[in-house]
Amino acid sequence: MVYIIVLFGSFLGICVILGARVALRHRSVRRFVRSMTQRTESARERGLTFEETRVERPHKNSRASAVELQKLRILLRESEKSSARGNFDDTEKLLIQALTVSPISIEARAQLAKLYLQTQRETKAEALYRELIAECDDISFARAAYAAALERDARNPERIAALGRSCMAAGHFAEAAALMEKASERLARDTELLHVLAECYERLGDSLKAQDTYRRIHRLQPYNEAVKEKISALTGV
Repeated sequence: MVYIIVLFGSFLGICVILGARVALRHRSVRRFVRSMTQRTESARERGLTFEETRVERPHKNSRASAVELQKLRILLRESEKSSARGNFDDTEKLLIQALTVSPISIEARAQLAKLYLQTQRETKAEALYRELIAECDDISFARAAYAAALERDARNPERIAALGRSCMAAGHFAEAAALMEKASERLARDTELLHVLAECYERLGDSLKAQDTYRRIHRLQPYNEAVKEKISALTGV
């Protein structure tokens, strides 16, 4: 019994000591906060102001950008060598690596589009060229690539039309119209192609040929009201 009383007393003593320490610590913290508040108010009364210091995020390391650019150039050179050897699978891998380094690289995308043309993947090539034409003014690389593809298959009407579209996008409307006319001989029911051809003639100011082209579309789509309106506007009716 005595042992229990002593043990209980010791426990109470320890609790009292710990409680006193905590109270003193809180009291010290309150004193510190009160002291800082008083100093701040005193400083403000003396006309001092406090400004926040902003920490700016570090900009991208220029060295890292230079390294990426160098890596991109190496990959592009290697892809050209691989393409010259006819290793198109390796060329594609190298160009995809280049785009991983720099997804916005115009040169890498242009080379990849040209590769797709060389390997008869016209749909992919067309998609890439459309992106490039939308992003940059100088699309001579697209015209050159389509022309090279056309040389390998000069009678392919889809490739003739693709070259015509690239010429039109570059502002060479007369050249585009000639190519579109040639393509339409084989793709006579392709109304999308005929719309592009009609627009070329409108850009050239040749209203008679534009009318004729819209009439060709009208014969294929007699209920197309937009085409009827175009014909009326061009004939002045």
